[in-house]
This record gives sequence, structure tokens and C-alpha cells, in this order.
Amino acid sequence: MKKLVLLISVLMAIACNSNKSESSAEINSEKMTQYYFIRHTEKDTTNPTDKDPLLTEQGIMRGENWAKVFKEISFDLIYSSDYKRTKSTAQIIAESQKKEFQLYSSKKLNDGDFQKNTKGKTVLVVGHSNSNPKFVNYILGLEKYEELSEEDYGSLFIVNVSPDGTKSSQVLNID
Repeated sequence: MKKLVLLISVLMAIACNSNKSESSAEINSEKMTQYYFIRHTEKDTTNPTDKDPLLTEQGIMRGENWAKVFKEISFDLIYSSDYKRTKSTAQIIAESQKKEFQLYSSKKLNDGDFQKNTKGKTVLVVGHSNSNPKFVNYILGLEKYEELSEEDYGSLFIVNVSPDGTKSSQVLNID
């Protein structure tokens, strides 16, 4: 619980800093773009041939925990890859914010349409252990992050892109 309170404090500080940046950026009619990347929550692995499994009860509970973590962050857009486990995770968070989510293609990471549609917005992307680090690296233009382990369901990647193109990132671990 202490970790959750600490995380919420960190996220609120980021949001406050973002709002300060937005105030000065709005003068230039541009805003900071913020991306939050999480992996889908725990999936049912009882059938190793099932390539598109549902979430487990533990996964549903973690999805509800993510919704609490993001309570103070109002997402403009929520994206999910087209798998049951990612859509279920995104749905839990989207419902908590009374929003819809949309699908993205992991084969078109950060394409022109994605960049245009997310510019100046606060965006949640629900992806996978391999696609999230790849997506973050693509936005940063660096090979900074490696694939997550199969057991890692608690990594939160936060990427900020300022109106002048300056990019920064951090990873928080929420268990």
C-alpha cells in the first residue's frame, strides 16, 4: 500500500509538472505529450496453445489496481493492442475514467497517424512485455529498454515529449 501511495504521489507530481509545462506551452499553442505504457495484466496460461487467453482473477484485480493508480490522471486517449488480455486490461481502466479505448497495431508502432493523434495529449498504451519497451525506444529514438520478463506485470513506462521535441522517460515498478 505504501508503494501505491508513493506512486500516486509521483504521478501527481508529474501531472502537476506537466500542467506547468502546459501553461507555458499553451502560450505557444503546443502542449507536452505524455505517454504511459503498461503491460496487460496476468493472463490465463493453463492452455499453452491458446495464443489469445483471457485474464485471470489476479489479472482482473491488478487491472482494478491500475485504475486506482491512474485515478488522478485523465487520459485523453487509451490504446490497446487487439488481444483479449490487453483489451480487458484497457477496458477496466477506460471504464473507471468513463472513456472508450481504441486499438492500435503493434506492427505500426508510432506511425505518423499515431504521432498526429497523440500530439499534446496524455495517452495510455496497454501492450505487451516485448512491444512496450520497443514502442518506448521508438519514441525516444534510443535503444534504452529491453523486453520485460514474462513475470513482470508491474512496469509503468512514462515518456514525456515536450513541444520542442525534448524527450525523457522513466520506469516505475508497481507490485
